[in-house]
Amino acid sequence: MKTWIAAVFLALASSVTASEVMAQSWYEPQRGTQERRDLMDAIRPHAWWKLGAPVQFVVKDLRVSGDRAFAWLKPQRPGGGQIDPSQTPAAQRDPYFAEDMWDVELQAILWKSGNVWVVVDHTVGATEAWWSAPEFCQGWYNVIRDYCSN
Repeated sequence: MKTWIAAVFLALASSVTASEVMAQSWYEPQRGTQERRDLMDAIRPHAWWKLGAPVQFVVKDLRVSGDRAFAWLKPQRPGGGQIDPSQTPAAQRDPYFAEDMWDVELQAILWKSGNVWVVVDHTVGATEAWWSAPEFCQGWYNVIRDYCSN
């Protein structure tokens, strides 16, 4: 009897693990890979436009599934220097830039066109999860499933 119960428990545990793996349809490109560099290179000009150059990224979340990607990054100056939002090019153009942000973090939705990653939309200092909007959930569901209501 104990053997039968143990076998049933192991079968259930392995099926849960398999379904959890199947539910995660994205992966994180590893540090040092060309794919990760390509994603960061696609985002970097947008960060420079708002925050000024140079910028390094601390990756908080990076997800890829096929030709779609989602990135949640913490921009910083090389060596870990903190970025003062009030001293950025975006603040020079828009005096409310620094006041309207939650934190100096960047979220981006990307699409791979041929061999090139392209930023479809991004925000620095988001105060809400704009990427959970229906148009993004529809096209990027595999990489932002946990932010979407469906």
